Amino acid sequence: MRDDSQPFQGLFSPAGTSSFTDFAASAAPGLVPWERRPPATAVADQIPHSTTIIAATCAGGVVMAADRRGTSGNMIVERNAEKVYRVDDFSCVGAAGAGSIGMELTRLYGVELEHYEKAEGRALSVEGKANRLAAMIRGNLGMAMQGMVVVPILAAYDDERGIGRIFTYDVAGGPYESWQFHAIGSGSIFARGALKKLYREDASPDEAVLTCVQALYDAAEDDAATGGPDVTRRTYPRVAVITAEGFHQLSDDEVEVHVRAMLDGRMTRPDGPAASLS
Repeated sequence: MRDDSQPFQGLFSPAGTSSFTDFAASAAPGLVPWERRPPATAVADQIPHSTTIIAATCAGGVVMAADRRGTSGNMIVERNAEKVYRVDDFSCVGAAGAGSIGMELTRLYGVELEHYEKAEGRALSVEGKANRLAAMIRGNLGMAMQGMVVVPILAAYDDERGIGRIFTYDVAGGPYESWQFHAIGSGSIFARGALKKLYREDASPDEAVLTCVQALYDAAEDDAATGGPDVTRRTYPRVAVITAEGFHQLSDDEVEVHVRAMLDGRMTRPDGPAASLS
């Protein structure tokens, strides 16, 4: 006699796959975003979207930073949006695009990494993490064609090579490793312009954080969907640093130090610091 009070009884043993998303799609398809039926019409303009996210490598690690604004069409619907997500001790993901889908995908990805580690007894390599995320993005292609696009950026510390690494994706899930820095979202073109000017490969994590804050400010000046720092409300960019010591999300107090240093400099040079020509 079947016991309906335990719908997953027997599914966990023996473990058939080290992929949690494959298991979930088989056991409970409704829990996986891409197994749901897409809406009949495009709804992209009706849901909140996340915008500019930056990642930059530094001496001994990598930094990720994002603004806090969420938009729906021409409306600002969120001033404290979260766009940078810790997915394990040495990795984080930023998700630009449809905010709700991005949150769900990144949380599911975090479970995917944890499930693999428990099933296999070891963590995925950085390349493995990048490829697993690529497969999940490909699964969302049907929803993306309806306008609910999610384009993540992955930052991770590679303990085998002792460096920070960055992976970006297209809407179909193609993974591409970006060297030094990258930015995604509506303000990315302006942020990358600032990073080309200010980025230094040997910068310390603190210097890299300030560089990312400068780049987000430049993006906010030219892109209406990117929110600049709000000193009155103490709404600052979300910033994370990943080194050999692991993932560390800066507190608002820590980010405020960099924001105020940036704003003080812009009082005398509104367009920001100049690039060194040496």
